[in-house]
Amino acid sequence: MAMAPRWLSLMLLGMLVLVAGVFGWFGKERVSDLSDEGSARRSLGEAMVMRSELDEVHGAVEDPDAVAAEVHMAINNHTERRSLGYLSCGTGNPIDDCWRCDSEWQKNRKRLADCGIGFGRNAIGGRDGRFYVVTDSSDDDAVNPLPGTLRYAVIQDEPLWIVFKRDMVITLKEELIMNSFKTIDGRGVNVHIANGACITIQFVTNIIIHGLHIHDCKPTGNAMVRSSPSHYGWRTMADGDAVSIFGSSHIWVDHCSLSNCADGLVDAIMGSTAITISNNYFTHHNEVMLLGHSDSYDRDKAMQVTIAFNHFGEGLIQRMPRCRHGYFHVVNNDYTHWEMYAIGGSAEPTINSQGNRYLAPTNPFSPKR
Repeated sequence: MAMAPRWLSLMLLGMLVLVAGVFGWFGKERVSDLSDEGSARRSLGEAMVMRSELDEVHGAVEDPDAVAAEVHMAINNHTERRSLGYLSCGTGNPIDDCWRCDSEWQKNRKRLADCGIGFGRNAIGGRDGRFYVVTDSSDDDAVNPLPGTLRYAVIQDEPLWIVFKRDMVITLKEELIMNSFKTIDGRGVNVHIANGACITIQFVTNIIIHGLHIHDCKPTGNAMVRSSPSHYGWRTMADGDAVSIFGSSHIWVDHCSLSNCADGLVDAIMGSTAITISNNYFTHHNEVMLLGHSDSYDRDKAMQVTIAFNHFGEGLIQRMPRCRHGYFHVVNNDYTHWEMYAIGGSAEPTINSQGNRYLAPTNPFSPKR
């Protein structure tokens, strides 16, 4: 009987060692999880890139010539209506005629989603969602954005049609990473995204950006940035594009002015497709528009982009656009300035150029197109 307390003590000691070991193991796991949080987020980003590499490109059409023919027909039809004079409010531009002929367009903003042409014509943005009014121009926290800010609106999971309460200048602290099914509608106010980071459209779909002034974008990054209500992650340095389209589809950028950014004004790469770039005003920039990641990136063979009714103006040098691999319909654009070249390509792209106006540069050493 005298031995019982000794055995009992040994059993208790063994149980304590076992419990301590278990808690120690869990403790190490928790410390590891915390210390590797950044690595885990980077790994998630790498996995998304790998997934994008493997997935089929969605949004590309089998017969791109047919889409180009539809655009050509729409332009001809609206040009004929314009010639009717008093019987039409039209300008000959099928996009503008679609919504500007409505004297109460402010009450019917979402009609814009039905006005697209070309490869991005099916981009509906936030048409099926509610309106969200941006009231706050600040961007102090890229991980926990304040309600009322543009960043808070674009990361939401639900479709949103985003408008602005008043004129404002928004200086973004980090990239504005958009979630799917969003429209940013700057009509009726004067909204500048300037002097900071700019817009990133990555692995999402159905985005409309209309009526913004985007300029003086700068490289940012090496920071945590929220991309949805449930996720934020580590972002490496961004190039400083005005609008960066990465692995995304059904995108429409219309009636924006873009200038003087660190890298491109509009860049679409890594399997992006079903894109329309229309009615924009490009000025004061070197490498204006890159469409296609590299000559060796075959997945961009599915890239299809319509570039229509844009003005390429003063202070531009090259890439209006620079195309790789895919199908590019460049139609009814106005080229008044370039120093190196206007339209170029490599890796066997199809560039369907129709109805563009070129005012050749006065520099005798500049290419004529």
